[in-house]
This record gives sequence, C-alpha cells and structure tokens, in this order.
Amino acid sequence: MDFDIIGDIAGIETIATGSGIRERGRLRKHYGRGRWRKRKGFAQIRLRSGEIVQAELHWYEATGIGRCEIKIKAFL
Repeated sequence: MDFDIIGDIAGIETIATGSGIRERGRLRKHYGRGRWRKRKGFAQIRLRSGEIVQAELHWYEATGIGRCEIKIKAFL
C-alpha cells in the first residue's frame, strides 16, 4: 500500500461473495482457504506525499485471514 488509512472505514458493503469473485483461485493459493468476500468502503487516507484525502477503497476479506489487497478505487 502506498497510503495509510486514517480512522475507520465507513459504509462497508459486500460487492461479491463465493464464486462471484473472479480472483478466488489466486486468493486461495496465496492466502489460504476461507469464505472470501470482495468489499468496499469509504475512508480518509494519507497518501505517500502526506496529503489527506477521502477515498473509496476496495479489498478482499476472509474469516480468519482478514483484509487483503486494499486498493484505492476513487478519490472523492
């Protein structure tokens, strides 16, 4: 990650679960078996330059594994 999440992620929604996730095979190989979900939410982040902005974030999450591969989808 080239950014730090400041505070909590708000408005968390599940985008896809189970077979609806195209990357499921890769996630299982890299992180292990789990009930994978693709999720999105909104948070304030600090960019590498030091600037603080509001952004929409997407990530994968599984029970017992946690959040993986958090990425910035859009700046708000």
